[in-house]
Amino acid sequence: MAAVAYILFFIPLLTDAKDDAFVKYHVKQGLVLFIVEILIWIIGSILPWGLHVITQLLNLGVFILIILGIMNAIKGEKKPLPLIGQFGDQFKI
Repeated sequence: MAAVAYILFFIPLLTDAKDDAFVKYHVKQGLVLFIVEILIWIIGSILPWGLHVITQLLNLGVFILIILGIMNAIKGEKKPLPLIGQFGDQFKI
């Protein structure tokens, strides 16, 4: 369930895994990634058409962070994601 949190962060909250501290940690990391994806989408809709390379690079970065998060969850590690992981501690789930 911890690895699923990086694809659809709310799915583990609908199961019995919601009581597991390890799963909650990765749900928070997945939620931060979801918020970053929304911000990138907003930035992409504001930028002129010629600058969409920037949003493509940011989307690639998010994809890499998703892969890192899934790998951490599979290994059983509670490592914050680079650059944005510390914001996950702000959420109370």
